[in-house]
Amino acid sequence: MLLQIPEVFSKAEVKALRERLDAGPWADGNMTSGHQSATAKRNQQLPEDSDVAKEVSALIVQALNANPMFVAAALPHTIFPPLFNRYEGGGEFGLHVDNAIRQQRGGGSIRIRSDLSATLFLSEPEDYDGGELIIEEMYGPQSVKLPAGDLVLYPSKSLHKVMPVTRGARVSSFMWMQSLIRDDGDREMLFRLDVATQRVALEKGPKDQAVIELTGVYHNLLRRWSEV
Repeated sequence: MLLQIPEVFSKAEVKALRERLDAGPWADGNMTSGHQSATAKRNQQLPEDSDVAKEVSALIVQALNANPMFVAAALPHTIFPPLFNRYEGGGEFGLHVDNAIRQQRGGGSIRIRSDLSATLFLSEPEDYDGGELIIEEMYGPQSVKLPAGDLVLYPSKSLHKVMPVTRGARVSSFMWMQSLIRDDGDREMLFRLDVATQRVALEKGPKDQAVIELTGVYHNLLRRWSEV
């Protein structure tokens, strides 16, 4: 499931984040590449052990854990500390699939199975040309270029690429999550059931018998499928 999550950060919050990030120690993006990715990537990244990366990364995790749509869709077990990249001057990232296992560098203790990937856009679409995130879906490639502050969530198993940026700079945060629900199909069904239940609750009230029964089905499926 590919899902846009709007306004994870407000415009004012994005501006404040960018002021911190833009002053950071940007370096060659291949510092986090696997063998396959290193041949396809041309961008810059903030070293994940830099003070500014740690600071802004923590703010993003806090915002995601407080976002009801993100939590309902991802059902996160662990969010790998978000990283940051910048594309400009023709920079791109060719077609690739994310590594199945992500290990925190520098002796960190976080090690996850990457079930979900996400990009948080931190540049407005009109500020750069190109830079679309192309995600290969069952029904064809999907082009994603979102307003600053919005996030796109998609399965890590998806082939995807970033198109060349020919004007301006595309700054974003990218991250991976291990979900409580390993299977993408099961996770999508739970999300749709949750959304439908909330819709019925708005129409009939939270004490309606249908809402109570639907909520019970949701939690029993979550109990059956989750890995904790």
